[in-house]
Amino acid sequence: MEPGKVRARLDLSYDGKDFSGWARQRGRRTVQQELEDAIRVVLRLGRGDEAVPVDLTVAGRTDAGVHARGQVAHVDLPEDVWAEHNGQLLRRLAGRLPMDVRVWRVGAAPEHFNARFSAVWRRYSYRVSDHPGGVDPLLRSHVLWHNWPLDVEAMNAAAPHLLGEHDFAAYCKKRDGATTVRTLQQLRWERHEDGVLEATVKADAFCHNMVRSLVGAMLFVGDGHRPPEWPGEVLAGRVRDSAVHVVRPHGLTLEEVGYPPDGELEARNRAARNRRSLPAGGGGVPGGAAAGAGCC
Repeated sequence: MEPGKVRARLDLSYDGKDFSGWARQRGRRTVQQELEDAIRVVLRLGRGDEAVPVDLTVAGRTDAGVHARGQVAHVDLPEDVWAEHNGQLLRRLAGRLPMDVRVWRVGAAPEHFNARFSAVWRRYSYRVSDHPGGVDPLLRSHVLWHNWPLDVEAMNAAAPHLLGEHDFAAYCKKRDGATTVRTLQQLRWERHEDGVLEATVKADAFCHNMVRSLVGAMLFVGDGHRPPEWPGEVLAGRVRDSAVHVVRPHGLTLEEVGYPPDGELEARNRAARNRRSLPAGGGGVPGGAAAGAGCC
């Protein structure tokens, strides 16, 4: 971070339905654009060539249509601007941002904090209904309808075959220079009282389309089209399988991002930038461990 700057951490949520994802794109509405524009306005950072740059770094670059409840970002601001405005920043952002984006907390980040590279895990949920009548209209933007009865026990029997550190190339959209090696820490399904099934998916990081591909494979198990061993067999093959469908984005929500204690942030940043591969003979792909922190 440059001298004379303060790093501010923002905890936020958004409904992804009307966004083309997180990252700023010319001619498209994105979460990053809305937030950066709002910060520039409420902090009176100018316009055009004289504007003070506002550049947000985010924990997970969500795709178009994906929601977030526990997203984290940071931005570096001039010390004098932060001193003048930080006490009112949260309320002013609430008045400037559209209703489908909310910032819940803003504060000075600890030394060495980086929203992306300091993260040690991300937790997503994916929600599905197999009700024969479809999805509750009030939930239609957040729950996928699957037109087959789903067996939660079968899907949970498939989960252990996917846990641990693996090359998830079979479940990721390949990006040049980025590793597909990830550690999947948690994968489980639960049916709630309203009948909606919810998957909890937690990993150190995710590569592109990884969560939605894993869910697609497990739905095939849940509706009886494949045995519980099949997702693990696909994983071992390390190539995309045409039978694995990338499910639609609207059922996916980034729920939470985890960070280490403040004293471990610097070491975590270094580790996240290291080249990562599987142990010898594992065939890992070189690349930054957090290069695929955005996804899904």
